[in-house]
Amino acid sequence: MDPIGFQAHDHSHCISDGIAVADAHCRKHGLQFTPVRRRVLEILLQAHRAMGAYDLLDILRTEGLGSQPPVAYRALDFLVKNGFAHKIERLNAFVACSHSGDDHTPIFMICRSCNMVAEAPSQTTKGRLGVAARETGFLIERTVMEAEGLCPKCQKSEAV
Repeated sequence: MDPIGFQAHDHSHCISDGIAVADAHCRKHGLQFTPVRRRVLEILLQAHRAMGAYDLLDILRTEGLGSQPPVAYRALDFLVKNGFAHKIERLNAFVACSHSGDDHTPIFMICRSCNMVAEAPSQTTKGRLGVAARETGFLIERTVMEAEGLCPKCQKSEAV
C-alpha cells in the first residue's frame, strides 16, 4: 500500500471506491449506512484534508441534513469505529481512510499549511515500538502516529 494524499491520482475513484467499500461493509455486517453517514464520508473523501466536526456540520446544515452538533459527531463516531475515517489527534479533526477495507495502522503526514493529510500504513508491532513493547510485556492496542510538515505543493509555495 502506498501513501495517498499528496500525489496526483484519479480522485473520482477514491470517492466512489471509498463509498463502495463502506456500503459493502455495512450490508455485510447489518449496519445502517444512513444518508448522513454516507454524506459525511463523501465530504471527507472529497476533501483529502483534515476537517473538524463543525466544518462538516456547516456543510450538512446547508444541505438540509442536520444542524445540531450530535448529527456530525454521531456520523463521525460511526465512520471511525468502522474504519472508514480516522481522527487526527493533533488537529482534533477527521480524515477519510485511504485504505478502507485493509487491516492497517496508519501513519499520518499532516501539512501544517493547508491541512492536507497523507495516510501511509505502518506495522507498529514490528519496528522499534513493537520491539520495546515486547521487551516490556506491553500489548499495543492502538497507536496514533502523526508527522507535521509541508506537503510538496506548500513547499513549492514557500520557496517562491
